[in-house]
Amino acid sequence: MNAIEFQQTSKRFGDQTVLRNVSTVIRPAERVVLAGPSGGGKTTVLRLIAGLLAPDTGKIWIEGKHVSGAGTILIPPEQRNIGMVFQDLALWPHMTVRENLAFGLKANKIPASEQEARIHRLLETMNMQETVQKYPGKLSGGQQQRVALARALILQPNILLMDEPLSSLDEPLRQQLQREILKLHDTLGFTLVYVTHHQDEVKELGSRVLYLQNGHLEQRNKE
Repeated sequence: MNAIEFQQTSKRFGDQTVLRNVSTVIRPAERVVLAGPSGGGKTTVLRLIAGLLAPDTGKIWIEGKHVSGAGTILIPPEQRNIGMVFQDLALWPHMTVRENLAFGLKANKIPASEQEARIHRLLETMNMQETVQKYPGKLSGGQQQRVALARALILQPNILLMDEPLSSLDEPLRQQLQREILKLHDTLGFTLVYVTHHQDEVKELGSRVLYLQNGHLEQRNKE
């Protein structure tokens, strides 16, 4: 069973076609980097996978389930077992790290004892235990990135989508966080789809590279 499958999928915004009859498969636990020119539709691909958009034509399958068809979302985002890290992180500034992580657990009615166990276990895995009672504004840029990543992983998704999450960081910190993402992938075994325009991230994070340009998605070798 494939983690993600696009079947003859197209998506337009006005006069711009960002996907043109795309068919592709992503396997479970694979690390796929999605590259291509700015404004070419990479974020749209993530939003289609997440269920935030519906394709105009074609079908999208997630873990053997038909989740979206032409103009229709058949399975909503909260039922797809997908985590997502946005470029702007979208942390709630008025909540502590613990409260940021607990929000999704409460919404999914995870018992309180299990909430605390998951938060402790994940922060320990990421070596972030000392931040649990801090607010995002008191954290460094790298720590904020780690909290956003932890929040995406706290519900134990099978698929993790990341949209240029490290683009605002300097090179040494970006490289450090790349290594941490790889370690988490090895430990937790999720399928990773990672959007970037940094060549070092393409080389480091992708076991496979898909390049999106002019509506077409093609596989490329890492340079």
